Amino acid sequence: MLTTGKTIIETGLDAAALKPAECDVSRAVELPFETVAIDYEGREHLPDEATLAGIAREKEVRLTTPVRADGFDPLGDDANYDRIPEGVNRVAVAGHAAYLTDEERRKAVAPRLRAAVERDSTAWVGTEGVERLALATGATQFELLSRTTERDLRSLRAAGFDGELAVYAPTVLTDDDDEVLDAVGGYAARRGPVASALPDGAETDRAATGRAREVLSAATRDYALVGTPAEIGEQVARLKEVGADLVVGYPARGIEEFVG
Repeated sequence: MLTTGKTIIETGLDAAALKPAECDVSRAVELPFETVAIDYEGREHLPDEATLAGIAREKEVRLTTPVRADGFDPLGDDANYDRIPEGVNRVAVAGHAAYLTDEERRKAVAPRLRAAVERDSTAWVGTEGVERLALATGATQFELLSRTTERDLRSLRAAGFDGELAVYAPTVLTDDDDEVLDAVGGYAARRGPVASALPDGAETDRAATGRAREVLSAATRDYALVGTPAEIGEQVARLKEVGADLVVGYPARGIEEFVG
């Protein structure tokens, strides 16, 4: 499905998230959004200063910075902080274990998240697995979409949390089940509740059958935004109704699907 800037705007998304291992992030300037987040996928995929500065001249840029990773550790090796160009904001996260060394994984998260926010008061804080720690910082919460997100947002607002809440969601602009499973079946399968429900050794893409396909078809709708632009627009509207300020979509089938 080819899309245009108009159809992407119809989704109601506020920003896009790009993975530098999958695309040329300099193409962020082509996206019909004012804000772009760039994920961290290891040191070898960290965009260089010139690339980040070029995007920042035209967009608000948010760069994921794992506080346990050397180079971004506010209580240790913080050399990469000085290499982030002016105008590039941060999303402080604990850091995915796949991109950390054994030594980095053993570092305490809480004091580093606090230090990162003290260092940069405009930083967002990624919350997967560290919700209470993230809330304690008082910074914008950057939540991964899950089956409990709407309930969690309602609870936070009901409890009086008046800070900014952003939701990150892989996004697939089709309701074709084979295409959806190819794009986000593997992603959904890595979520704890889904992994527990899947049969051992099950395929996670369009080759999934039987019980595995049933589980994954439901899970992809829990952990990703799926459907036509109008259908995704309805999902985004629901998230905002229950408390989300911003919804950030990751183009799970490639940046071309988001380029206007």
